[in-house]
Amino acid sequence: MEKRAPRQESFNSRNYFILAAIGSAVGLGNIWRFPYVAFKNGGGAFILPYLIALLAVGIPLLFFDYALGHRYRGSAPLSLRRMGRWTESLGWWQVMVCFVIGIYYAAIIGWAGMYTLFSINQAWGSDPKTFLMRDFLHVADTPGVGLDFVPSLFIPILVVWAVTLITVALGVNKGLAMVNKIFMPLLVVMFLVLVVQSLFLPGAGTGLDALFTPKWGALGDPAVWAAAFGQIFYSLSVGFGIMLTYSSYLKRRTDLTGSGLVVGFANSGFELLAGIGVFAALGFMANQAGLGVSDVAGQGLTLAFVAFPTIISQAPLGSLMGVLFFASLTVAGLTSLLSIVEVVVSAVRDKLGIPKVQATLVIGIPMTILSIFLLSTTTGLYFLDITDEFVNKYGILGGALACIIATVWFVRKLPVLRDHLNRFSSFKVGRGWMALVGVASPLVLGYMLINDFIGKLGKPYENYPQHLLVIFGWGMSAALIIIAVVLTLLPWRRSIRTDFDEQNNEHEVSEEVSA
Repeated sequence: MEKRAPRQESFNSRNYFILAAIGSAVGLGNIWRFPYVAFKNGGGAFILPYLIALLAVGIPLLFFDYALGHRYRGSAPLSLRRMGRWTESLGWWQVMVCFVIGIYYAAIIGWAGMYTLFSINQAWGSDPKTFLMRDFLHVADTPGVGLDFVPSLFIPILVVWAVTLITVALGVNKGLAMVNKIFMPLLVVMFLVLVVQSLFLPGAGTGLDALFTPKWGALGDPAVWAAAFGQIFYSLSVGFGIMLTYSSYLKRRTDLTGSGLVVGFANSGFELLAGIGVFAALGFMANQAGLGVSDVAGQGLTLAFVAFPTIISQAPLGSLMGVLFFASLTVAGLTSLLSIVEVVVSAVRDKLGIPKVQATLVIGIPMTILSIFLLSTTTGLYFLDITDEFVNKYGILGGALACIIATVWFVRKLPVLRDHLNRFSSFKVGRGWMALVGVASPLVLGYMLINDFIGKLGKPYENYPQHLLVIFGWGMSAALIIIAVVLTLLPWRRSIRTDFDEQNNEHEVSEEVSA
């Protein structure tokens, strides 16, 4: 008779889970992506499609991930294997997406950590863009693949990986939960101080007017609605194994939907707070330069490592603002990276049947080496930009779409997941939730994917050389699927049940209710 696997780790409390889930959701994109997306897509009017996207797709898919992980009690591949034998490969697809994202995400966190130190004496001088591209990253003039090592980038990336792997190896409660228990309140306090400081800068009102003045005509543009749904989707960490993995660590008798509502609205609240702080500061920057806010607004690396250093150099108590901003980026990025790496470690641990520390090293050492090898070079920024664009679009969105279609229309487990959510949850779901997950979400994701695919066929992304796009873009996206299928063919450890025992699951739940 096959030996039953021991029960896996679990969060000591629901509050630990909520903090960890918020820590995963609140990442770099909340700070450097949401404000610009809102500004470019209708300003104050963008809040309407944003809220609709949150309620119609974001929170329903959050519930969907929670139900999958909590019911089937495993990593992404194991949970999906237990749901339907052939769907395991979809779980490995999500794992591989996290593997690739973790490689470059760690580098950005390392850069933010270095800029926290640079802020003290404003090391970027009078030209932050030149400092970033030439003096710090040493970016090659021509996009390509090079092995020119940049020693100054090695240490920060190594430190980020050391902190990440030690935290993950310590386990769910001593590692993930404790770090988020400390870092999330710290992040909120730092960012609140930053926002208050930004609001008192000359020109702050101009920046807020630019962000929140509604452009109602934008609501007739399908691209604005696609931007809103895209922002919600990426921001909540749904669809690529993170929330599924975290929810598998919850105790049986847990309010899943109540937890999801807290996480969803907390994440969106932080995004709005970030928008206020960032655009108040950009208003000051525009005021100082005698330009319009649209002339200085940007997103991603441009906002974080060029615009904000410019603001810091000109603002009263600029060094304090710089430390707060870049420390916030570092903390927000680190809590997200922890969840990304946990997805991969959890899957390997389940598949091979090895201890948590060993699984962390098996995965962490290769990820660290690749991160340093690819991102500590003069061409690292090109790899990051291309891979991030394609893996986010075709890895996250494509994987989520495939998982939803498989669950709803092939293995037909959505009613089972609905009943599981309703077992102990305070907020009940029904046919409306099933329609949003099974119909609305695939339509939205399908539209976004097709629209983006057509756009990329018509014009090379950022005019990069075609061979780079083939290798790090299209090729990387296809390779993740192929590797996922190969990993599915590997045997599971003998001590774990890959076929889910429905009767045993019901028995365990009944025992907890009686207790």
